Amino acid sequence: MLLDLIKVFLPAVLSFAIGIGITPLVSHYLYSHRMWKKKAGKGDETPLFNKLHEVRESGTPRMGGVIIWISAILATFGVSFLAGMFNTPVISKLDFLSRDQTWIPLLALLIGAGIGLIDDLFEVRGSGDYKAGGLSLFKRLLVVGAVGLLAGLWFHFKLDIVAIGFPFLGTLTLGWLIIPLFAIVTLAVYSGGIIDGIDGLAGGIFAVIFGAYGAIAFFQSQINLAAFCAAVLGGILAFLWFNIPPARFYMSETGSMALTLCLSIVAFTTDSLGEGEGVSVLLIIAFPLFITSASVIMQKIWKKFFGKKLLIISPLHHHFEALGWPSYKVTMRYWVISIIFAILGLILTLVS
Repeated sequence: MLLDLIKVFLPAVLSFAIGIGITPLVSHYLYSHRMWKKKAGKGDETPLFNKLHEVRESGTPRMGGVIIWISAILATFGVSFLAGMFNTPVISKLDFLSRDQTWIPLLALLIGAGIGLIDDLFEVRGSGDYKAGGLSLFKRLLVVGAVGLLAGLWFHFKLDIVAIGFPFLGTLTLGWLIIPLFAIVTLAVYSGGIIDGIDGLAGGIFAVIFGAYGAIAFFQSQINLAAFCAAVLGGILAFLWFNIPPARFYMSETGSMALTLCLSIVAFTTDSLGEGEGVSVLLIIAFPLFITSASVIMQKIWKKFFGKKLLIISPLHHHFEALGWPSYKVTMRYWVISIIFAILGLILTLVS
């Protein structure tokens, strides 16, 4: 048990240290190359958003999410390298890079990071107009959906996954329908990435979510997966250190896409594969992500059918800003809500 705890906590500390160490280099590069949107806001059709964010968005670099995934990757491969170099029974057991638990979420993290980085580069190097810069939403959704489908195919045909678990209710057998479910869940989680809009908001929420799933994996005896979640958590905390107000940089697409794709895979890995309910409790543990997506959808539906806005501005966290809440108050209260829902999700998985 003690060695397992060390195996989980060590990657978190190592990833955090790496993130703190590389940030000055990354920050210098982002500022020296002016890696920010040349025009604040989202265009003339969103004057309220532009008013709220005209100061923050212009002059603050994007792509800060590279801190997260670089730290997690270096920590993962670093521990594996040290375990191979010092081939003793104790040190070898610290290696958490395994085909059955960590390769797929690691690959998802890398794919999301790469596609998101391309999108960020297009956006900051584009004309400065939000619609012109970056990959279109349709293209990003295609990538995310494709990753979800490929993961679903792998889990179904290679790992024989045909069901998902529900707390207290047992398992629901879906057969081949598990494949499209993968894509749907992945797209739903990715849509919550729009929560990256206030200093420190997304970082704190993702830290709580990955911490919760690391705990779930640990109690399922999926120690390698728990250690990987801890490595991601360490990277997020290093990013968050520099993202609290005033943010030195933003997570942007390379961070949010990497984390949401990885989170979707982690959720399925902690489900029937780990004899748990990782997917069904995702709605609870990642509640801030889903309520953010839902607020955008409801805003559009309300305007279409009732001819007026449901919220002053969407997503929901900007609505609270428009009401007059300081951005730090929105962030801190979201953190509190995130922790509460993560605890609730943990309770459901542990007692069922």
